Amino acid sequence: MQISTKFTIAIHMLVAIDYFSDKETVNSSMLADSIGSNPVIIRTLMSDLKRAGLIDTKRGPGSIKLLKPLDQITFYDVYVAVEKNKDELFNFHEHVNLDCPVGRNIHHALSDKLFKIQRDFEDDLKRQNVGDVEDDVIKAIASESAGQ
Repeated sequence: MQISTKFTIAIHMLVAIDYFSDKETVNSSMLADSIGSNPVIIRTLMSDLKRAGLIDTKRGPGSIKLLKPLDQITFYDVYVAVEKNKDELFNFHEHVNLDCPVGRNIHHALSDKLFKIQRDFEDDLKRQNVGDVEDDVIKAIASESAGQ
């Protein structure tokens, strides 16, 4: 199982939008610079986050705004917004040997267990919020400033 980098990039975007919103205009180029990514990738993720009701964007030189406070945006909200292949975290191999007793029964023996793992994973995502990430980022920034 692997979650794509879109998930962590989207969380980075949300934290940066909130952190910089009262300091400068937040746009896809600024976010791409912070993330070290191509602005096209950022705009694609912005569309996903907008469709999910997490941000609002304005065309042209406008900026990006959060539609919810970060402590009300869960990791699950972000996951659902940006991950396209999330319906089943685990996929079964398709061509088992039905003449083999293991091959005949492996899907049935695994499916409930894997479903529970996926449900637990999604429940864990629902317990984490992006506001906690921003709090940790702000603490790290303050620590850096104190050390200089």
